[in-house]
Amino acid sequence: MPKSTITFVCTECGGESLRWAGQCPHCRAWNTLQEFQVKKAARESRTRPLEPVRAQPLDSISVDDAPRRRLAWGELNRVLGGGIVPGSMVLIGGEPGVGKSTLLMHAAAQVARGGSVLYVSGEESGHQVRMRAERLGALEPGILLLAENDLDAICEAIRTEVPRLAIVDSIQTVSDSGLEGSAGSVTQVRESAARLMRLAKEIGVPIFLVGHVTKDGSIAGPRVLEHIVDTVLYLEGDRRQELRILRATKNRFGSAEEIGVFAMGETGLEEVPDPSAAILATAAPSSPGTVIVAALEGTRPLLVEVQSLVNRNENAMVRRIANGIDINRLHMILAVLEKRLKFSFAKSDVFVSVAGGIRITEPAADLGLALSIVSNELVRPMPDGLIVIGELGLSGEVRRVGQLERRLHEAARHGLTRALIPAGARAGRPSGLDVVEVRSVAEAVSAAFPNPIQSGALIKGAGLTVS
Repeated sequence: MPKSTITFVCTECGGESLRWAGQCPHCRAWNTLQEFQVKKAARESRTRPLEPVRAQPLDSISVDDAPRRRLAWGELNRVLGGGIVPGSMVLIGGEPGVGKSTLLMHAAAQVARGGSVLYVSGEESGHQVRMRAERLGALEPGILLLAENDLDAICEAIRTEVPRLAIVDSIQTVSDSGLEGSAGSVTQVRESAARLMRLAKEIGVPIFLVGHVTKDGSIAGPRVLEHIVDTVLYLEGDRRQELRILRATKNRFGSAEEIGVFAMGETGLEEVPDPSAAILATAAPSSPGTVIVAALEGTRPLLVEVQSLVNRNENAMVRRIANGIDINRLHMILAVLEKRLKFSFAKSDVFVSVAGGIRITEPAADLGLALSIVSNELVRPMPDGLIVIGELGLSGEVRRVGQLERRLHEAARHGLTRALIPAGARAGRPSGLDVVEVRSVAEAVSAAFPNPIQSGALIKGAGLTVS
């Protein structure tokens, strides 16, 4: 008879405890321990003794036995570290409707042209999956569909077919009949992922898992799920926008700082090998409040268009809205402009947006955003061909940023002719790009708008007078 045990599992770190407590003994989080009853089936008696396992020298292990399987999409190969590693397990997360299943269907079609792919659907019927494959142009005979939620049946199908790739969509719908709890619970998700991981290593079949995300954007279930798998990828992007970014946050077989850029169209996803060109192609004509900045996504520089709008509002309540930029960063930049350059935004609504649905998380866009807001106040557009790079300090100083030379070369490659960068930065100067070093936001304003403007209060140190 199967034995039943009761354990308490932390929903944050996945740690176990034999009794309930208000605080998790592992991650110190409060009120995260939940009770689960686990039924363990009695193990069958072994008919033969196990063969002794011998250690071997590390340098004698060959890596040629498991070559990477490259896909047709270079963007996906980049994020995976060069291709799919046999026996690896990849977890893909993202908000509902962002395109996780679409991305995996494209990948399945590319792999199926050279072998079989087992696509396990726990949320959709066979008809639904076929309709999506037809719409995406991914209806390949090598794709085998299994609409199943039972873990035993899924593992048996993988062992029987031994495909070149197995896809489980999603891990939250898979359940093990030997465990208590419904599909998606902490125990079910953790144990199902661990069992699939052992199977992948045993028979050398790579497995891709789709993971649901919570309201705060993290993978649903215990954090230990992300520790079990080899690679964790997040598909980011606004469903109302075209661009999608596939970001690696963990990769045991490559860099965890790479991104892949895709565009969502009527026929599914398409890779974007040159995202800077795609973003600049739809850039708005030169107008007040528009500036080009060089953001670093992973190891790849992206030329991004940042727009701002400052609108006078005589009401008591003013608004600050930021799309693609942290709202707290916007508040800090507005405070610096008010304190150091004597601007006043107390009676102004400020709206900031990053074109293309890109989200900027690094401070290298601070100076560009500040000049964009100043451009609104001066009602003057930024000079043509200008790119702005630099972090802004609280005293108004412009600080250095990482990998500046790579950003400058990206700007020169796309035809930009002038760059404002932090002073003292040691970076190569690409040919055709006029580089101007600035030490403060006042110097940056003076360099971007060289002609004095008579209107109101004086900007100290910049030689400009504005309202």
